[in-house]
This record gives sequence, C-alpha cells and structure tokens, in this order.
Amino acid sequence: MTLQQADAHNETTQIQKRKKMLFIFAAVVVIVAGASAAWWYFNLRDVQSTDDAYVAGNQIAISSQVAGSVISVNYIDTDLVHQGDVLVTLDNTDALINVKKAKHNLATVVKKIMQLYVADDLYSASIQEARVNYQQAQSDYQRRVRLGGAAAISQENLQHAKDAVVSSKAALDVAVQNWRSNRVMIQGTSLEKQPEVLQASDAVREAWIALQRTQIRSPVSGYIAQRNVQVGETLSAGQALMSIVPAEQMWINANFKETQLSGVSIGQKVSVVTDFYGSDVVFDGTVDGITMGTGGAFSVLPAQNATGNWIKVVQRLPVRILLDAEQVKAHPLRIGLSTNVTLRETGSRGETLATAQRNTPAYHSTALVIDTASIDKEILAIIKTNAAL
Repeated sequence: MTLQQADAHNETTQIQKRKKMLFIFAAVVVIVAGASAAWWYFNLRDVQSTDDAYVAGNQIAISSQVAGSVISVNYIDTDLVHQGDVLVTLDNTDALINVKKAKHNLATVVKKIMQLYVADDLYSASIQEARVNYQQAQSDYQRRVRLGGAAAISQENLQHAKDAVVSSKAALDVAVQNWRSNRVMIQGTSLEKQPEVLQASDAVREAWIALQRTQIRSPVSGYIAQRNVQVGETLSAGQALMSIVPAEQMWINANFKETQLSGVSIGQKVSVVTDFYGSDVVFDGTVDGITMGTGGAFSVLPAQNATGNWIKVVQRLPVRILLDAEQVKAHPLRIGLSTNVTLRETGSRGETLATAQRNTPAYHSTALVIDTASIDKEILAIIKTNAAL
C-alpha cells in the first residue's frame, strides 16, 4: 500500500470514528432529553413549589380586665403554662372593699324591702280599724236621725254625726289606698325576686367577679412570648401584658404566585421543609384553603396611585397549609420560621373554596368563665339573715 493510500485509509477511519462519536453523542442527548421529559411529565408536571412560605400560629394576647397594681408576675418568656394558670396577680385591696360595700348595701336593701312586707300587715290592720270606725259612725248617725225626728237631739249634734260618717269613710279610703300602694311593691313577688334586691345582688356579683379578675389567668396552654408587664406597674383595663403561643396550633402560609394556583385545590398533599430543621425533617401537609385576597389587597396602602395606575407585577396569594399534628408534636415549630413548600396537584380538580360551614368553634376555652355558684350562696345567705324577723 502506497503512502497516499495509507493516508486516505486513515482519513476515512477518522471520519468514521467522528461519525460514530457524533451518533453516540446525539443518542445520549436524545436519551437524556427523553428521560428528562419523562421525569418532568411523571414527577414535575403537576408540582408547584415556593420558598415564600412561613410558619404561622395563634398568638393569644393576654390583657387585664380590671385596673390595678401588679404584685406578682408568675412566668417569663419561653415558660410553659397550662390553661387556667395564674399569669399575673394584681393588688386586690380595693376589690375586697368593693365586695364588702356591695354586701352591706344588699343587706340594707333587704331590710328596706322587708319593711314593705311588715307594712302590709300594718295597713291591713289599719283598714280593719277604719272600717270599724266607719260602721260605728254610720250607726251613730242613724240613731241620731231617728232621735232628730222626735226632736230629742239638736240639729247641731245630728250634723256632727253626719260629719263623723264622712270623716270615717275618708279615713277608710285612705287606709285602703295605702294598703294598695304597698301591695303594688310586694304582690306576687318573693323577697329574692324584688327588683331592688336583684339589683343589689347583681352589684355583689359584679364586685366579686372584679375581685376574681385580679388574678389574670391563661385561657389556653402554650408558651409565653412578648411579656411586657413588670411588678409594680399600674395597669388599666384592656392593657396588653403578654402573648401565649400554643405549640400545637401551627400551620403554613405559603405565598404562591397567581400563575401557580390554577390547579391548586383544597385537600391536596404538600411537603414542607423548614430552614430550622433542614431537609432531614419533611413535614406532611394538606391544603386547607386559599385566602380570599392577595397581600397587597389587604395592605394599608393600596398598590395603585391616586390616578388608579400601577405597574403590573405577578401577585402572590397565601395558601393555608395544615400540618400533621404528630409531626409538629415531635418537631415543634415557631411562628415566622422560613419554609420551602412543594405541592403536587392531583389529577382531578377539587374545591378551591370551602363549601360547608363549621359546625363547631374553631377554637374554644372556658378558662376565663367565672363560676358564680359560691357567691350566689353567699347572696342567698345575706338575704335570709336580713329577712329574719
């Protein structure tokens, strides 16, 4: 083989190798592209994700219902408290005095009303006495009329007898009216149901409830946050003292772009990864609802200017995501933590708005409801004691 033939053979071989390499490369590209397309179609086509998502939860604001001076603060930030625990205690000196005043006033009112019941018997006796006097005056007048016909009595005595009848009749009428006036106050109403007694009783309850409220209690179980009350501070009614955050009442507010929400509906499954725990802990979540407006729609300052013009930007809509309670218990979260949310759209589109009302309260607590059974017994005892004759 000549040198020229050898060079031609080598060149042909090189061309074939390059074609083979190009074919292999093209095949690899096609395979990778196909695999990527398949991966996207089966795994990513219905997936929406955002890192604009944060942990939210209930922040129970604790405030004083009565005015007073703080004598003790029983918990500080991060402390665990249970429902009904006393968080702050106020000086109760004034409240105690007000309770005593109310009780004294109730006793006075009961004695005053009892006078009406006693007066009923007195007015009844007065009617009987006036009726007897009237009947006697009538008898005397009739007797004098007969004597006057026989000229056995002077005309003056007869007139006096007639005047006595009129006077005794007027006295009887006055006695009856006094009895009726008194009966209006007591007829058909027991002492305990008298309006003045009820009003005085309610004043006792009100003062007693104010006394109980000098101990400020926790309505829920949770952790103290934002404490800003100090011993010696004078509080006014309604003043904020601290917040309580229940650890189990946590959810995610994920702010998806409006272009991502066309296939999102209630009940879809969500994966949540927090910056706090990292990818080692993946929370399972469920779409609970989509907020009825964007953040800008509820902002204090409107997005548009005075002329109604604005620059169009993609809006974000908060999606409320409920987390698995057991996972939250095992891995407690804090309000405001950053998260990454991945949502897989289901094949069939579900509801995007709730279609049924709640049959039970979303949250409920009776810790601040004061049972008045004990003071009710005291009120009845005061009434009974002061009603005794």
